[in-house]
Amino acid sequence: MKIAILGTGMVGETLGSKLVALGHEVRMGSRTPDNAKAAAWVKKAGGKASQGTFRDAALFAELLFNCTLGNASLEVLKSAGEDALRGKVLVDVSNPLDFTKGMPPVLSTPPDDSLGEQLQRAFPSLKVVKTLNTMNCEVMVEPSRVPGDHDVFVSGNDVDAKARVKQLLTEGFGWKHVIDLGDITTARGTEAFLPLWLRLWGTLRTGDFNIHVVKR
Repeated sequence: MKIAILGTGMVGETLGSKLVALGHEVRMGSRTPDNAKAAAWVKKAGGKASQGTFRDAALFAELLFNCTLGNASLEVLKSAGEDALRGKVLVDVSNPLDFTKGMPPVLSTPPDDSLGEQLQRAFPSLKVVKTLNTMNCEVMVEPSRVPGDHDVFVSGNDVDAKARVKQLLTEGFGWKHVIDLGDITTARGTEAFLPLWLRLWGTLRTGDFNIHVVKR
């Protein structure tokens, strides 16, 4: 596939490198066409990697990953342009974290909303699938870093888009346990997990952990 990575941080770089390793063509998008971090990633990732603006990446891709900071995600998608996003699948791995009061951050969305829903409302033709936002980026692409059974969650309105993302999660990234929570409103639950995740990270002093749902 042709895949866009929106964002040049650790999450975007980790996902982009894995996707290139799987054989996909990946373009990393940023605010400027010559972003230094994106250029460094392209040099390291090899021939199937490229860079451009957010709009360049969106126009190039059939599937996109939102790896931007949650408080910038709407602005980033607007800069890409609705025409470049129309009908495409957006895998939203970001979280609406507010760092203005220091660490740990708090959620910037109210209890009856989520970043995933905000993106879906702003771009109705975009097929937003919320997933991978409840774990460290290295665990996202290599779940075997955490021993035993553990889960990744999926939320979204479009059944076909979710099926496509699930296939990438299982066949590409190696996930064995994918729990489909339902429509995009269920992203409220996974985003609300972040305050607990951050405290676990602080206590465990490692990002190599995850959660597993056990039922009778």
